[in-house]
Amino acid sequence: MNNGLLLLLSLVGSVIFIVVATTRWKLHPFLALLFAALAVGAGGGLAPAQTLTALTGGFGRTVGSIGIVIACGCIIGFALEKSGCAQVMAAWVLRLTGEKRAMLAMSGTGSLVSIPVFCDSGFVILSPLARSLARKTGESLAGFAVALSMGLYATHCLVPPTPGPIATAGALGAGLGSVIALGLVVGVFVVATTYAYARWIGRRLRLEPGEEKVSAAASAYSVAPTGTLAAFAPIILPVVLIALKSWVDTPARPLGDGSARLALSSLGDPNIALLIGVLTAWWVVRRHGRATFSAWTGDGLRDAGTIILITAAGGAFGGVIRETPLGSLIGSALGSLQLGAFSVVVPFIIAAGLKTAQGSSTVAMITTASLVAPLLGSLGLADGYGPVLATLAISSGAMMVSHVNDSFFWVITQLSGMTVAQGYRTVTVASAIAGITGITVVLLLGIALN
Repeated sequence: MNNGLLLLLSLVGSVIFIVVATTRWKLHPFLALLFAALAVGAGGGLAPAQTLTALTGGFGRTVGSIGIVIACGCIIGFALEKSGCAQVMAAWVLRLTGEKRAMLAMSGTGSLVSIPVFCDSGFVILSPLARSLARKTGESLAGFAVALSMGLYATHCLVPPTPGPIATAGALGAGLGSVIALGLVVGVFVVATTYAYARWIGRRLRLEPGEEKVSAAASAYSVAPTGTLAAFAPIILPVVLIALKSWVDTPARPLGDGSARLALSSLGDPNIALLIGVLTAWWVVRRHGRATFSAWTGDGLRDAGTIILITAAGGAFGGVIRETPLGSLIGSALGSLQLGAFSVVVPFIIAAGLKTAQGSSTVAMITTASLVAPLLGSLGLADGYGPVLATLAISSGAMMVSHVNDSFFWVITQLSGMTVAQGYRTVTVASAIAGITGITVVLLLGIALN
C-alpha cells in the first residue's frame, strides 16, 4: 500500500471515528478530535514530535484567532437575551419581514454581514438573534442556523474583501471589480438554494432554541428601556467597525496610510470590535446594575469555554492534516484532469478536495490558486473572463464541504446546540449544496460570457 493511499485511508477513518465516537460512544468532541488528529499524524508518516507540534500549533492558532471573539460574542449574547434586548430585536425583524420570511431575512442578513466580516465572527455576533427568532416563530433552530451560516459562508468565500477571494483573484490576475460583481451574482443563487434547504431541514430536524434567558428585572419592561436601536447596537457596532477596517485596508487605500486608517484598522480588528461590542452591551443594559452584568458575563464565559476548546481542537485536527502531504497529493492528482469546455471544473475540484481534506476555506483557495495559476493557459482560462471564472470556481470549491476539521462547523454546531450527527445533516449537507450551486452558476456564466 503506497503512502498516499494510507494517508487518505487514515483521514477517512479519522472522520468516521469522530462521528461514531461522539454519537454512539458519547465521547466528548474535544477528545475525539485530538485522538483523531494523532491518528492522522501517524497515518501521514509524521514523526511524533512533528505531529505534536502541528497539533498544538493548530490549537493555538485557532484560539488566537477566534478565542476572544467567541468569548465576547457569548457575553454579548447572554446580555442581550437576559436583558430582554433579543426579544426586542426579534420583534422588530418580524414586524419588518413577517414570520413567514424571518428565516429568509436571517439568510440575507448573514450574506450582507459576511462581505466584510469573517463568517465565524458573523455567526457568533448574529446567533443570539437567530435563536430569538426561532423562539418567536416557533420554528426549529436548525433552519435558522443553516440559513444564517450559509448566508455568511456564501459571501465569505465568493465576495472580496475577505482574504480568500482577494488572494485568489490576485494570484490568477483576475480583475477585483469583476470578481466582486460576478461573485455577488453567484452568491445570490447560493443563498437561494441554501435557504431552500434551511426551510426543508428545519421542518425535519427539530432543534429547540431553549428557554429565553430573561432576568426577572428585564421581564418588568415590555420593551428594552433604551429602545430598538440600542438593542441592536452591540451587534451593529462591531460589524460596522470590522467593515470599515476592510474598506480602509483595501489596496486602493481610500484614507491613505495616515493615522485615520491606522485607527480604523485597529478598531476594526475583530477582537477589538467585539470588546467594544461588550462595552456597548454593558452600557445598553446598565439599568440592571453592574453586579448583574458581571453575573451575565460569567454565564457567557462558561458557555464560551467549551465552545472555544472544541473549536480549537478542530483547528488542531486541521493543523495536523495540513502538515501531511495530503494537500499536494490531491492537487497533483486532480490538476491533471482535462475536461474540455468544462475546464473551469478543474480548479473547483482541486479546491473542493483541499477544503474537504484540511478544513480551511481560505487555505484551500490560496493553495488552489497557486496550483492552478500555471495551468490557466492550458485550461483555456488565461484570457477574457477566464481568470474571474477560475477565481469563482475555486471559491465555490472552497465551500465543499464543511465538516469536523473546519472551525466554522464547530462554531455553528456548538452555538446552536447540535450534535455532530446533526451538524453533518445541516452544515455539511448545506455547504455541499452551496458549492454545487456555485460551480453550476459559474459554468452558466462561462457559457453566457464566451
